[in-house]
Amino acid sequence: MTSFVKRVFVQNFGLKLISLMLAAGLWLVVARSPVVEVVLKVPIEFRNVPDKLEIDSASFTEAQIRVRGPERLVNRLRSTDVSAHVDLSRVVPGTRTFELTSNVNVPNGLDVVQVDPTQFQLSFDYRMTRRVDVRPRVIGSFAPGMRVAQALADPPSVMISGPRSRVEKVEAATTDPVDATGTMERASFVSHAYVPEPLVYVVQPAPVRVTVIMEHSGEEKAAH
Repeated sequence: MTSFVKRVFVQNFGLKLISLMLAAGLWLVVARSPVVEVVLKVPIEFRNVPDKLEIDSASFTEAQIRVRGPERLVNRLRSTDVSAHVDLSRVVPGTRTFELTSNVNVPNGLDVVQVDPTQFQLSFDYRMTRRVDVRPRVIGSFAPGMRVAQALADPPSVMISGPRSRVEKVEAATTDPVDATGTMERASFVSHAYVPEPLVYVVQPAPVRVTVIMEHSGEEKAAH
């Protein structure tokens, strides 16, 4: 018994005393550090989204997290140190309510005081992919008696994807505005196709070449 006590309390006594003093000093620093709060906005992570489903909501993409802790820790805190997530592995098409409060992670030594929103709803729909035409959008000022006869897109169509109910509403993709000011016969421009419907996107987007072909409108002759 005496040998055991010596090993525990006497052996390397100097090192153990220093460790004890360091621990006590650290505790005093933490205990005396003022407690402060900070509010951070962090993106909500959507984890384990089923392969065949799409999120059919765009309302909730970030959360406001109020964090409390020692000032020295809070001062070093970055928004990337805090995360909020929801697990979507069991969702099916339709609307579902999610609770966010218990799905927030902060560094050790800090506490979550408030989460906004505490709950939110997301809608889900089956993913749909289909091909739609590309409609060039041509703008500009032209010489008197000239007008756009044709605007041809190459490629003439693109694949789009997104929630089925939204994809079904899309009639065509359109290009960014092409300014053909001053074109007399024909000219080609490089643009990009996009879909204005929210949450619907172009699959493998690539530049689109728009060829603008002009013609006489006949108005100039009529004026004579």
